[in-house]
Amino acid sequence: MTTQQILYPKSKLWMAAIKPPMYSVAIMPIWVGTSVAFAETKNFNATIFTTFIAAAILILAWENISNDVFDSETGIDKNKHHSLVNLTGKKLVVFWLGNLCLILGLLGILAIATWQKDLTVIGVILLCCALGYMYQGPPFRLGYQGLGEILCFFAFGPLAVGAAYYSQTQTWSMTSLLASVIVGIVTSLILFCSHFHQVDDDIAAGKRSPIVRLGTKTGSQVLIWFTASIYLLTLILVLWGIFPVWTLLSWLSLPYAFKLCRHVQQYHNQPDKVSNCKFIAVAVHFWACLLLGVGFVL
Repeated sequence: MTTQQILYPKSKLWMAAIKPPMYSVAIMPIWVGTSVAFAETKNFNATIFTTFIAAAILILAWENISNDVFDSETGIDKNKHHSLVNLTGKKLVVFWLGNLCLILGLLGILAIATWQKDLTVIGVILLCCALGYMYQGPPFRLGYQGLGEILCFFAFGPLAVGAAYYSQTQTWSMTSLLASVIVGIVTSLILFCSHFHQVDDDIAAGKRSPIVRLGTKTGSQVLIWFTASIYLLTLILVLWGIFPVWTLLSWLSLPYAFKLCRHVQQYHNQPDKVSNCKFIAVAVHFWACLLLGVGFVL
């Protein structure tokens, strides 16, 4: 048993492996896309919405589980005691558990496509899955080239939000696309923050994450602009009359944004202390996206 496992009970390691808070990442694009659709059409299909949410959670579970499997092959997770592969010691079982989640999630999306007699949504979500695979999966491993945030932006922003909007309306919307840019940025923010505490492991495994390329100090400064852009974009789109004024409710997430930026500025080069910054970023993501959607509904 490792020192880390002595310090942290297995139950806490399992919770860290499952990452319950992270699943808001799957829910919020569907919420925002559906909220924009409701604002524009005043129609809401609850069955499609709940099916899409469940499917999105399952697909994100596949991505998280398969990433643990792929990372175990490169050795980058050797010090990650809450990796599912490290916890169970059964890489093949974990691999097929992830595939089961993917199949179930895609069946949910296929159900939506069947109800609509339109394959557009399943096509868009398959593209999301392809981007998710290319992030860590061989032979691509684009995350190791520092491209993870870009993939994350498109998969959880324009593609996921657009698919959610289309699932309600079977049309496309410029407002939905603009809202998806905000969702994509704030989702990529979480991935960006996840690199600060693992620079040494990333370098050892040959992973050129943005923080490896920039350094933790410069990365902490980029984070400020990255975070501020969420709020500036919302304000600009409200002033232009594209977003309803109620979407400024998303600014109520600013305390979490300030907390995130201060925390990373202070501890950017202290892995033990900065490691929780991604969970502060999850809070920024959750409240900013939730309240953005509420603004559209109102």
